[in-house]
Amino acid sequence: MMAGLAARLLFYPSLAYNILMEKVTGRRWYDRIDETVILGALPFKSITKELVHNHNVRGVITLNEAWEIKSLCNSEQEWREAGVEWLHLATVDFTGVPSLEQLHRGVSFALRHRTSGSSIYVHCKAGRSRSATLVAAYLIKVHCWTPEEARHFIASVRPHILIRRGQMAVLHQYHREACLEDSS
Repeated sequence: MMAGLAARLLFYPSLAYNILMEKVTGRRWYDRIDETVILGALPFKSITKELVHNHNVRGVITLNEAWEIKSLCNSEQEWREAGVEWLHLATVDFTGVPSLEQLHRGVSFALRHRTSGSSIYVHCKAGRSRSATLVAAYLIKVHCWTPEEARHFIASVRPHILIRRGQMAVLHQYHREACLEDSS
């Protein structure tokens, strides 16, 4: 409860900070991780055409809570009208950890798009923690990397990611299920 309240209070100040960091540093709003996955911050309505036409985005995974995206981003209907499938995996900002079930759903979604040759845009508010955790799970599944290897690779492309201890713990659990149990 308190975490959700803190996330609401800090949402706009931290969003403004992220916009400022993009303007005054080399930080990009989004980065391509591989041929399928783009990891980024909130996909404002103004970048929809760029994502669809320039990057072949046909899927979006949102790890924000519904109130975070209500007026800033496309609705599910607006994504559909742009030819984009949308998956919502609500996770609290700052302290939230995507659940194991959410990681499995998100990775399955990504793999479907990988098979079809299209791209997906995975995001939270800043493209640093919640969404980076899901992208790490995807890389674990695709390459059977350890969570540390996946985090290191993402950081080599998007240096400002921040996958926290709780997020690493669920990635270790995901790794056991996705790689170690699959091989036994």
